[in-house]
Amino acid sequence: MKESKIYEGKILGLSVYDGKIEGRKVKREVIKHRGAAAMLAFDEQKKLILVKQHRFPHGYVLEIPAGTLEKKEEPVKCAFRELEEETGYRAKKMTPLITYYPSIGYNSEIIHCFVASGLKKIAELKLDEDEILSVVKMDFNKVLSMIKTGKIQDSKTICAVLTYAAKKKLY
Repeated sequence: MKESKIYEGKILGLSVYDGKIEGRKVKREVIKHRGAAAMLAFDEQKKLILVKQHRFPHGYVLEIPAGTLEKKEEPVKCAFRELEEETGYRAKKMTPLITYYPSIGYNSEIIHCFVASGLKKIAELKLDEDEILSVVKMDFNKVLSMIKTGKIQDSKTICAVLTYAAKKKLY
């Protein structure tokens, strides 16, 4: 397929592909993204650590900590880094939970979800200049309930929480 780059920004790009699939002429518009890491992290009291983050154009959203991979960064390294930056917690271990494409039809983004364990509060938040967020701790069952009632709509949070619950047979 022939790629024409339309836009290249800080975290994403847009390309148009022209070519053939199974003998049929096709055109595909694809958002290019390096991918992200997201963490399901529990504090010492077994509360789930979430962030309340402003996500334009939707406003404030409750979600698990996450961030975009730096160029050539391994997902697990991104998970450790982002957890520390967004929550001030350092994890001893990151265990892979689920990896998925949030918008497979037009987007190359892949999200790697981990369970962070052995957490220790080591610092204050280290946010990017344009990040607006605060840390929220919540019982896991309350988060599950908020997903079921549509109060949490973020895909990485839904995928990570439901996968974790299914693996632990919590629902």
